[in-house]
Amino acid sequence: MVSLVRNVSSNEDVATVVFKSAMRQLAGGVTVITAGRDSDVSGMTVTSFTSFAADPPCVVVSLNKESSSLSLIKRYGAFGANVLASDQASVAESFTGRSGLKGIERFQGANLSRLASETPLLSDSLAVFDCEVDHILERHSHVLLIGQVLDLRISPNKSAGLVYWNGRYVPVDDKEEALHWADVSLPKSRALWEV
Repeated sequence: MVSLVRNVSSNEDVATVVFKSAMRQLAGGVTVITAGRDSDVSGMTVTSFTSFAADPPCVVVSLNKESSSLSLIKRYGAFGANVLASDQASVAESFTGRSGLKGIERFQGANLSRLASETPLLSDSLAVFDCEVDHILERHSHVLLIGQVLDLRISPNKSAGLVYWNGRYVPVDDKEEALHWADVSLPKSRALWEV
């Protein structure tokens, strides 16, 4: 069997600032990763959350090794993933750490729920995933955290999501987006006659 894993040395020609600017061109869904129990909790905003496998249902997220949330995830063996709705930009900002809020302070004013793992989940989110740690892969400054989904909930009251693009939060409303894409992708009746 041929191994596809190889050691890659960093390319000094790719500056971190330029790399981050380039990655900001990729829109990412905004998710808050939560961890801990009782008052020993924390959370962080990420755009690196995605599905990993459907059978069994697993997700993956990239986290900085220095994150306080990661130490709680390792301690308790579980985490929550809260996919934010379009009206939750302030929630996303609370969990970035830029405001100086730490630990339980980041949860101020949040409606919380708990499922199988007892990890705090943000009830007002578009969707919440309650996950058990399946595997942690450490590489460079970050870890890839794979979680097996124990339970999940989807909000019946919200349909618009929140993405982060080019350094700002952007709401994505399914109804508005559908109208926009229909407008730009369907040919105009006049255009059909002008062939």
